[in-house]
Amino acid sequence: MSETIGGKDAPPFVRAVAVLQEKWSLLIVGSLLEGSVGFNELSRKVAGVCPATLSQRLSLLEDAGIVAKTVHSTMPPRTSYVLTASGEDLRPVVDAMAAWAERHLNPKKPCPLLAAECA
Repeated sequence: MSETIGGKDAPPFVRAVAVLQEKWSLLIVGSLLEGSVGFNELSRKVAGVCPATLSQRLSLLEDAGIVAKTVHSTMPPRTSYVLTASGEDLRPVVDAMAAWAERHLNPKKPCPLLAAECA
């Protein structure tokens, strides 16, 4: 890779990593692959994430065009999130990561990254 890393001239892979590298982002995308969900349900699906962090990650994913937010005019107001077409295009990426984990990670060995909550 002769292109510079970072900045507006970053290669596509680096730009993708910049969007998806934030903790919880891929877990949020993976949860939304199942369909539209409300904030509280998403919070339960992505166990361990603090509401403030979840909100921040959803905003980042929304800004990147990966997630769409709908505010329903009900009482109390309800918000739901769904993947955009761009977000749905991440399905093979998530599937490939799951297949890699099946082949290479020991399910009996605890993952230290999953032990930390709320970061």
